[in-house]
Amino acid sequence: MDILIGYLKNQGIRNIVLCTGYKADILENHYAGHFPGVDIVFSREETPLGTGGAIKNAQPLVKGNPFFVFNGDSFCALDLEEFLDYFLKKNAQACLAVSKTDDSRDFGGITLNDHQEIVSFKEKQVGGPSYVNAGIYCLSSEVFKLMPQEDRFSLETNFFPTLLGKQFFGFITDKPFYDIGTPERYQKAQSVLKF
Repeated sequence: MDILIGYLKNQGIRNIVLCTGYKADILENHYAGHFPGVDIVFSREETPLGTGGAIKNAQPLVKGNPFFVFNGDSFCALDLEEFLDYFLKKNAQACLAVSKTDDSRDFGGITLNDHQEIVSFKEKQVGGPSYVNAGIYCLSSEVFKLMPQEDRFSLETNFFPTLLGKQFFGFITDKPFYDIGTPERYQKAQSVLKF
């Protein structure tokens, strides 16, 4: 998280909402005032809400339109200004940063058409090259109106598939994508990123 927030600060981000749940006190105590020049506020989940429920819960604290969303357990150093320009040029409702991988076994694949609209999501693959979700999203505040009524849901499985055909684009990046979702990938990220 320190690496991710430092990267956001260096890209000019000055307002961050951290969605906290498990061990929220530790995270909130650590990040309160930890990054001078960045206003960090907290959206706490009293019960686990899933990735989508966490964003929905944070809506009252979201100031920007559009706004960025970052997964806390992955890192991809793409240029946020370029990503935002792409979102605006496409007149998008939602954009996902997608990264090409030669081995899609651990990730669900994403299919784009010739206009880079997202046309399908595939479950974890047998293997082979594919576009994968790099864990960075640019969203219009209008998406809050399209979210499920439930408080708890997943962005990836319950919400993003409902946006197909609704100005939903993939932003292709060639920047390396690091996911720390398994002990092996965490070890690899430690060897590459400067901790």
